[in-house]
Amino acid sequence: MGLTVWQEFCIAAMHAFRTLVPEPQDRIPISWRTAPFTFMQMIPFIFMAYLARRPNTRVMRVLMLPTLITTALHSAFGYVWQDPRLNVYNWGESLCAFIIIAKGIDMAFAPYGILKQGESASAVGSMEEPAVSAKKDADAPGDEQSQKRPGSSFIPAWLEDALEIMFAIRGIGWDFGRGVYIPKETRSPDRPNFLRETLMSFIAHYLLLDFFESLLKLVPGVGHPLGGSIFFSSLPPLQRYTLSTAIHFVTGCSLLAGFHMVYDLCTAVAVGLLGHSPSAWPPVVENPWGAQSLHEFWAKRWHQLLRQTFLVFGGIPGYVLFGNTGLVLGTFLASGLFHECTVYAMGRGWEWRVPVFFMMQGFSVIGERIWRMVTGRRVGGFFGRVWVYFDIVILAQPLVDSWHRRGLAGGMVIPPPLSPMRQIILPLVLPTVRRLTGLPI
Repeated sequence: MGLTVWQEFCIAAMHAFRTLVPEPQDRIPISWRTAPFTFMQMIPFIFMAYLARRPNTRVMRVLMLPTLITTALHSAFGYVWQDPRLNVYNWGESLCAFIIIAKGIDMAFAPYGILKQGESASAVGSMEEPAVSAKKDADAPGDEQSQKRPGSSFIPAWLEDALEIMFAIRGIGWDFGRGVYIPKETRSPDRPNFLRETLMSFIAHYLLLDFFESLLKLVPGVGHPLGGSIFFSSLPPLQRYTLSTAIHFVTGCSLLAGFHMVYDLCTAVAVGLLGHSPSAWPPVVENPWGAQSLHEFWAKRWHQLLRQTFLVFGGIPGYVLFGNTGLVLGTFLASGLFHECTVYAMGRGWEWRVPVFFMMQGFSVIGERIWRMVTGRRVGGFFGRVWVYFDIVILAQPLVDSWHRRGLAGGMVIPPPLSPMRQIILPLVLPTVRRLTGLPI
């Protein structure tokens, strides 16, 4: 019996999909010979960013988009780090790929290209100054670097213009960044002091990340490169969920320390070596522990680096179809699918617990709006904070369990030779702990 047209279409679609995203066992090992192919998406990405700053290029951008999407997907999913300890880098590559795809979609369909704040469509392509200089930095009024392109002496203007769009994740100074929350600056606006405080912050968060990562690697199963559950079925319920909560808490602290560490390093390089204005690099996170509502947590306290990515993938389509409710649910659905699709690159299968958690957050945020409409009061205060901690610390544990089951904590984030915890502190402390507790740590 022959196949129907629909069946043939489905088979062809699956073959096309598996060409871009092969099964884990069919992926090409990353080596010195194959590594350059994992960066091939940067060629259409740079060209797309260049076109987004040139007038009358929309048709070219739309035609370029399929090439950008296919190269990004295959670069991230077609090649693999085979060492289980390096599996976390497969996750990182896929994360970058989906950010590139989202930015590519945004650039492709923008009618007049990507505009700076205050820039008219007729002025697109102006390359005299970076987008962030449009803010007229009040904190550093004498800073000439904020009024000209920092790399103009060694990078062609067209390339620096394109690079600025590519790496403007939050969109500061650009039209697509309107409405993004910028955390309050706590560092000095003076460039030398700003750099000194940033470097001190980098060192502090490096040590914190090393501390928390080392703790996670001590947990049986969880700290193994192949992964393990945070819920130990051999323990009684009270001890089991106390331990899972502790692992969950340490995981969250690791993520926060990692965000700060990487962002501090990028800030130091951009301001210290490339001459960026300090105002172009505001803090990345604003004390998420102090949030008194989920709306405050997700829209202000947590990092906004992926805001535009989630809006492009889900928020904007959701708003077009269902208004403000669709905007919220579409954004959180996109967030859930984004987080799960990137972890899928680790080759440990697909789980629905991640998208379900983020969808629950979307419904909870809508619930806060309904509460305000019914009672006339915002969610906040002590009970608002308890509500946030319940959602993030309790309801998010299946999410973290899903990640750790697939080896996230067992990946090599800080190499052991560069880890003060594993080179100095743990060898001094663990023998004493074993002697006092009898535990095989």
